Amino acid sequence: MENTLNQNSKRIESIDLLRGLVMIIMALDHTRDFFHAGAMTADPLDLNTTTPILYFTRWITHYCAPIFVFLSGVSAYLQSGHKSKKELSLFLIKRGLWLIVMEILIFNLLFSFDIFYTLLGLQVLWAIGISMVILGLLIWLPFWSILTIGFIIVLGHNALDFYEKANPGPYNVFYNLLHHFGFHTLWGKHQLMILYPFLPWTGLMILGYCLGKILRNPDEQYRRKFLTIAGLSAIGLFIVMRFINIYGDPVTWSAQKTSFYSFLSFINTNKYPPSLFYMCMTIGPALLFIAWWGNMKNGLTKVISVYGRVAFFYYILHFFFIHTFSTIANYIKGSEGFSLGITYLVWIAIVALLYPFCKWYDKYKTIHKEKWWLSYL
Repeated sequence: MENTLNQNSKRIESIDLLRGLVMIIMALDHTRDFFHAGAMTADPLDLNTTTPILYFTRWITHYCAPIFVFLSGVSAYLQSGHKSKKELSLFLIKRGLWLIVMEILIFNLLFSFDIFYTLLGLQVLWAIGISMVILGLLIWLPFWSILTIGFIIVLGHNALDFYEKANPGPYNVFYNLLHHFGFHTLWGKHQLMILYPFLPWTGLMILGYCLGKILRNPDEQYRRKFLTIAGLSAIGLFIVMRFINIYGDPVTWSAQKTSFYSFLSFINTNKYPPSLFYMCMTIGPALLFIAWWGNMKNGLTKVISVYGRVAFFYYILHFFFIHTFSTIANYIKGSEGFSLGITYLVWIAIVALLYPFCKWYDKYKTIHKEKWWLSYL
């Protein structure tokens, strides 16, 4: 990991590489949503109807949101190196509120192209935004108190599954915002869709913030050892607790028609909201990646890292491109959608098309570091 911290840019390059990788994978899921036949009517994780390749096309994208939220917490801590606690607190609160506004006004428009905002969704930008606001308030506490709060949320939030099982709802808007997917009528035909309840995402961001302290440690061997132990521990906790099948996910796994499909049931964990198993299954490998593969340097990793350095810009732009192209394709071909093979080709084309835009913006940010508003994008 000796090359992971670039002393000139003060960026941890392994973070950019990992973030860029998950941003590319994320585009696959969104391309599938808009291009694949049946994407909006069938669940690719339904073991009764899916195929292995369709299952893993969806399953691999599980790594995107939790890693992105986790790394947002890491980045928040790393900024403490050049910001006072007051400056960092205010920045996190303001940027969090800005992301919530962007979710409501910009992302919802890109998702639906509905200028009347008939359906307002609270998705990943909302989850990151509200988590940043909370983290901005928490950083005034002692470090060990912040770490304890993060662990209590991540390890303990699935205790609410027992309440939800005994009381299947519907729930009020405040509980849905906290821990359960739900719809609510706002006015007339306008509805609110809460897809990302914030509590577990906030816990994950808090733990990411605390990991930033480890990544700032100058001892390379200590960093690698810590990340390896933490990553293997998360994976081990997932495997052992998932076998026990009592706590850690609202949906237990079960034996299926073949051992392979039983394995698929085993790794099919809950995302809305992210369960303890979901977070362990995704963050564990991410920690190992940072420890052992994050310092890879070649032409491909340089390209991937560009996406990681302009993640918010990429996120907004890729959704605009995907939805625009799918609208054009549906107008020409019809609304039945495309095969999975065509969907993969479209995904690769869109990611490639985004590169020159991301490269330009990355260069612009590097040249114009004095512009304060760039830190909010």
